[in-house]
Amino acid sequence: MFVYTEKMRDIAGRLLKEFTVDMVIGFRKGTMPMMNEPCFVTKPEDIQLLVWDSNCGINLANYLTNRKEKIAVFAKGCDSRNIVTHIIENKIKRDQVTIIGVPCTGMIDKRKISGMVAGEILEVSETENTIKVKTADAETLFDKTEVLQQNCALCIHRNPVIFDEMVAEAVEEQTDIDRNADIRKIEEMGSEEKWQFFEDLLSPCIRCYACRNACPLCYCPTCFVDESKPQWVGKGQDPIDVRTFHFLRAYHCAGRCTDCGACERACPVGINMRLLTRKLEKDCQDQFGWEAGLSLDQPPALVAYQANDPDAFIK
Repeated sequence: MFVYTEKMRDIAGRLLKEFTVDMVIGFRKGTMPMMNEPCFVTKPEDIQLLVWDSNCGINLANYLTNRKEKIAVFAKGCDSRNIVTHIIENKIKRDQVTIIGVPCTGMIDKRKISGMVAGEILEVSETENTIKVKTADAETLFDKTEVLQQNCALCIHRNPVIFDEMVAEAVEEQTDIDRNADIRKIEEMGSEEKWQFFEDLLSPCIRCYACRNACPLCYCPTCFVDESKPQWVGKGQDPIDVRTFHFLRAYHCAGRCTDCGACERACPVGINMRLLTRKLEKDCQDQFGWEAGLSLDQPPALVAYQANDPDAFIK
């Protein structure tokens, strides 16, 4: 996957020179190791800024909302599924965006790697299957599969579901993954145990809203937490307000979330908030046979009504 860079630069340069697009959205090296950042290229001479490796975890669909230009965007499997949702929800037009598909074998977890080495990380390099981490005192070699983000380790849609051209041949999909083992454990808990579990899960939250801001689906003009008339939730650290924020945000993503991991990656205190969105993802799959972002022709499960929809939740 790290060898994609030159092909991506070639594609970006061609699209800009031919005036097919006004802008190409990709990644460039960040100022710190494992911190690549979004890059917006508008001139062919700037394509050398573009890079691709296992540190390109940010979901670039986040930068398409309500754009007016003609745009090319590099899209992993999860990114492409969010782009599908953007198109369905009329946040961008299909003929406005050129989707350059990027087969993905997973992004590495900066927080996990930082906890596995001593000292400041000075440099990170990779081969197809290994990650080398250099500090002032040592070099440590990791198998890439050991340091993947959890959402990537569980991913079953590694290849883009929608694209105009591909950077490389599709990679093999993971078919032997149990995505919901941890979710089922929570479902089996009693009410009090479950309540305590979520109390402990959300107690570190500092209400910074990094999860909301990083999420490619959170594009309401005014978020419910910022409404004052009426005020849906308080602004402080009251546990009820913290829970209300997380539970309602998860429900707003129901039937739309692609488990891209943007929320968890952005969280400064490491809350595993994907447990909430993945539970709703599981419910949509179990009850409606629905996975988000796989087709432009199907409306989301919670938008479409059918007479045979399950209704056991109605009391």
